[in-house]
This record gives sequence, structure tokens and C-alpha cells, in this order.
Amino acid sequence: MASDQQYISTRGGGEPLSFSETLIEGLARDGGLAVPASMPHVATETLERWRALTYPQLATEVLALFAGDIPREDLARMTDAAYAPFPAEVVPLRQIGDGLTLVGLSEGPTLAFKDMAMQFLGQVLEYALERSGSVLNVLGATSGDTGSAAEHALRGKDRIAVFMLSPRGRMSAFQRAQMFSLDDANVHNIAVDGVFDDCQNLVKRLAGDVEFKRAHNLGAVNSINLARITAQVVYYFWAWLRATDAGGATEVSFTVPSGNFGNILSGFYAKRMGLPIRRLVLATNENNVLDEFFRTGVYRPRTAAETLATSSPSMDISKASNLERFIFELVDRDPARVNTAWHELDAQGFFDFTAEQPRFADEFGLVSGTSTHADRIETIRSVHAGTGEIIDPHTADGVKVAREHVEPGVPMLVLETAKPQKFADMIREALGVELEYAPELQAMLDAPQHVTDMADDADALRAYIAAAALRGATVGHSPVGADRHES
Repeated sequence: MASDQQYISTRGGGEPLSFSETLIEGLARDGGLAVPASMPHVATETLERWRALTYPQLATEVLALFAGDIPREDLARMTDAAYAPFPAEVVPLRQIGDGLTLVGLSEGPTLAFKDMAMQFLGQVLEYALERSGSVLNVLGATSGDTGSAAEHALRGKDRIAVFMLSPRGRMSAFQRAQMFSLDDANVHNIAVDGVFDDCQNLVKRLAGDVEFKRAHNLGAVNSINLARITAQVVYYFWAWLRATDAGGATEVSFTVPSGNFGNILSGFYAKRMGLPIRRLVLATNENNVLDEFFRTGVYRPRTAAETLATSSPSMDISKASNLERFIFELVDRDPARVNTAWHELDAQGFFDFTAEQPRFADEFGLVSGTSTHADRIETIRSVHAGTGEIIDPHTADGVKVAREHVEPGVPMLVLETAKPQKFADMIREALGVELEYAPELQAMLDAPQHVTDMADDADALRAYIAAAALRGATVGHSPVGADRHES
């Protein structure tokens, strides 16, 4: 049974919106993020009924709790289509030693966990736009995997154009090829002179420009889009159902490599919905602003110059957008306190929740840790030596931190981030092996690349989007672009 769930802003402005309205809106008009007006609850007996479901069927059940304005049969059709490109099991679980189980989230088209939500988002965005007769110009920022997952989910769609910002020179060669090799007319890749946080700030500046946003039908597919968060909730339920025995309420812990706080926020929502989760273990790399926050209660993002380029580049983020959704729950859903925290962040470069810090672990189950390049190398080597598995550097960050938080009798599940082929240089350094690529992947790596270089300049980005944006009158026609072509 679908819910009548409504969505409100973390900053208290605007009227409640439906699920479909929220996913098209992206960033709330008051600059906040959309959150459920009330968190749905899943009873133990319901969990038990879900054990026999396939992944698309489970996704339909979980998403129906959030997408109350979408008929169940339409939702089921979209989840079937979203996960058709995946293997039959969709999310396999496998043991990797030291009491850890890897949750295989990288079986999708772009070999990264972002496909799990993005494939559904592509389906539901198109559905909502067709129902409303409108178009959407998606503006996003990526540190590596979001961009390719979004572009592969949205390429060729008549009612959607994609403008994806990435930090120039900060992604792996494979990540660049997955994005820049696409030549679909509705896909625009823009390499910004800066780091991911600069790209993310540009997205927020344009999303906060209400006049420009409305004039150009601007939306988002980054994890500020709540459809991404809700679709990711599904695999926490899936993993719990496969890691526990029927008839019990066994607690498990999850370790999540995290940069923008979206993936682990989905686990936080699953726990709030009643899933028996003991610990949510956040793993960071050297850009460990989130680890510092969860250990101390002080959130102090770094500047672009202070943000390091690491060997787990998708986590090279200093300002995590989705943390605002956690802060909203931390302050008992008081928008005034959320606004105060962000005003303090703007004014002094940090905000301080040291008084509430004990609640992070005690009430919410959130703990954290940091991994370094040396840790990644050692972890990739030890997992390979023990099991023959090759894991990517971000997953290695997760495994390293997970080992520090294993508790007797509590299964520890580590969320996989990507296939190791996306980070061949790192695997070569760790194991001294050359990874093989399927013919279609090698062809992608060898293909011409299409990308536009741009300064960190909001006005230049506005002008580019204004020239290339899809408009209602041009549905079914190619938007005009000005991409630079490189071989």
C-alpha cells in the first residue's frame, strides 16, 4: 500500500511537496534539502514477508513507502526496468575474511554503486516529466562516479538534458572515459578548474538562483535529490535480509566509504525506519572532515586548496551536502537550528555540536574512522592474499575502517563502491597486476572524448546552460551544445 508521504525542507521554507514534485525540484527553494515529513516505519513481520522478494520487488515495496503519488503498478514497472541491466541477483553478498561481508553494489552499467539509485532515478524522472508535460535540465557535480552513472541513466532521454561538472584532472582515466566518451546530444560534460567542492558550490549557486532555475527548468541528480537517497535505502534492507536468519531481529553493522554523506545517510534512514542496524561506520580518506566531525562534534570543511588529491578520488570532498539532513534529525527537526548552524558555517568556517556528539554513537549508531594511501595499499593486498578478491581503493578504505569496528556476534557488512577496473593504476601499485578489460570497456577507453573546459565561474556556467538548455518547445529535438572534442 502506497503512502501519502509529503516532503519538507530542512530549512523550514515552502509548502510540503509530493515525491514527484520533490525529485524534479532538487534543492529546495529556501536552499535546504527535502526530507520526509515523517519517517515511514517497517515492522518486523513486514521484514519477514520481504525475505522471498527479488531485488526489484523489494525496491517496489520500500519505495512505495516514499513515493505515495505514484501508482504501485507504475512503480513496479520502473523498478523492473531500472534493474534489468544488472545480473539476476542484482546485489550479491560475499565473504572477504576477518568477519566481513562485502555487499556487491557495483554490478550496474558503470561499475559503481551510484548505478543502484541512478538507474531508478532515470526511470522515475522520465515518468514524472511525461506526466507533467515538462522538461528538465539536470545540473550536477561529480567527484567521479555520480557523473557517469547519471549520464548513462539519462542519455538519449527526450525530456532531459544533463550538465555535469567535474574537477579537471581529479578523476581516474577510466572515470573520465566513462563520461567524456558519450556523444549523446543531451549530455554536456564540463571540466571545472577546481576541486569537487567548487563544482558542488556552482551547482548550489545556480540552484539557489530561483529566477534562473525556473527560467531554465533546472533540476538535480546529485544526492541532494531525495530519490537517490530513498533508492539507496533499498539495498540496506536487501543486505540485512540476506545476512540474517529468518524469524529473528539480529542486528548488523554497515561500514560505508563516504565523501558527500549520501550513501551512509540512506543507511541512517533505514535504521530510523526500523531496520535492526547496530552501527553505521563511516570511512573517510585523508580528506577526513566527516571523521573529525563524528569524533569531536566540530564540523570544519576545508578550502579547495586544503582538499587533497588522493588515490580514492571519489571521496575527495570536504563539504558534504547530505550532512544537513543528518543535522536536521540531530536538532530534533528544528529548521531554526539548522539555519543557525549554516549561518555559523558561513560566518566562521565551522559549527560546533560537541554537546550533542555523544548522541552520534549512543542514539544514532554512527561512528567513524580514517584510511590513508598506505592503508589502502595494505588492505587491497591483504584481501587479495586472503580471498583472491580485488577491491577498489574506496572499498579498501571501508574495509580498513570496518576491521577496527567489528564486534563479536554482530555481522559487519561493507558496502562496495566500485569495480577495481575503474582504478587500474592503484591496483597495479598494490598488486603489480594489469587488470583486463572487456572489449566494450577497452573501446570506451580508446574513444574520442567530448568535454568543455570552464573556469570556476557561475556567470560562465549560466551562459553555457542558457545556450544549451532543453526547453519545452524543443522536446524531441537535440539541445544545442558547444562541446570541445578531443581524441
